[in-house]
Amino acid sequence: MYIHELKDWPRFHWSAERIAEPLASVRHRQGRLTGHMEALGFNLRQEAVLRTLTADVLKSSEIEGEKLDAEQVRSSIARRLGIDIGALTPADRGVEGVVEMMLDATRHFSQPLTSERLFDWHASLFPTGRSGMTKIKTGAWRDDDTGPMQVVSGAIGKERVHFEAPKADRLAGEMGSFLDWFEGKDQIDPVLKAGLAHLWFVTIHPFDDGNGRIARAITDMALARSEHSPQRFYSMSAQIRQERNDYYDILERTQKGTMDITPWMEWFLRCLGRAIDGAQVTLGTVLEKARFWDRIQDVHLNSRQRLAVNRLLDGFEGKLTTSKYATLAKCSQDTAYRDILALVEHRVLVQNPEGGRSTSYSLAPSQPV
Repeated sequence: MYIHELKDWPRFHWSAERIAEPLASVRHRQGRLTGHMEALGFNLRQEAVLRTLTADVLKSSEIEGEKLDAEQVRSSIARRLGIDIGALTPADRGVEGVVEMMLDATRHFSQPLTSERLFDWHASLFPTGRSGMTKIKTGAWRDDDTGPMQVVSGAIGKERVHFEAPKADRLAGEMGSFLDWFEGKDQIDPVLKAGLAHLWFVTIHPFDDGNGRIARAITDMALARSEHSPQRFYSMSAQIRQERNDYYDILERTQKGTMDITPWMEWFLRCLGRAIDGAQVTLGTVLEKARFWDRIQDVHLNSRQRLAVNRLLDGFEGKLTTSKYATLAKCSQDTAYRDILALVEHRVLVQNPEGGRSTSYSLAPSQPV
């Protein structure tokens, strides 16, 4: 029996005593992180937000087994936020849809969450009306025409059913109750509301596909409300991606348990705490990038060189070679070679030890120019 089949559904409850410490810890970390970020200049805060939102979109999709192009995601977010990152990479409709949903949830967190808004999010996730090769019902609750909504793993013939959602004829009432509660003026701490909203929504599982990503967008929306700020400096989705097995395990145990969801709330709060701690890595990267640009501020770089250096600072995959530079900067091999030689001369780049056809370059370590 699943929790949505219990007679006291959806009267969730938990031990206030057991979650008091992790809740207080998360609230303290939120405040400390906000203080650190407010001490940064506007441009550095924007860079931190861009990195966080990019990770959020990428990792939320990865949890569902979908790998998006990082540069497309970053460019789409930067364009919508008006952040100058140089040349922008065109994004396909799938990427644009995920970005639109995430930004709507966080930038407009104070606007009411309604069924129409959820339908818009769902339609933006599946602009072709298909999930892979399967045609799905978009911008509307599922109808279960192909059978009950189940979360299944395993090979064909050896499937394991982890969860079965409420029947489709219950969805209008279930989602009405959820949305009334989400926009209600109850006394629950907003962080706890984020944790409960996530569990409640994925248990209803109202769409044919995309329920996990929409649940995480709702979580981000609730967390933005808890901080009264649209600026995101940590990614819950990135942390869940790291702890995906534990996430699915606690979710399944909770959905097969009772209305006492204390273990879920404890896990959610501790996972959130680790996500906030992880933001210190983003902060460190942003500050290191700023220090690098300060170090080479007297070096004149053309637009191609600036693009390449930025890409290296943002975590270039593999090693930078002349051919990769030419592809990245959309220039000839000769132009790429001249650009790289100038960067080496000014000690912006250094040549890696291997030579010949495998000659590659890295950012120079910190030192006076």
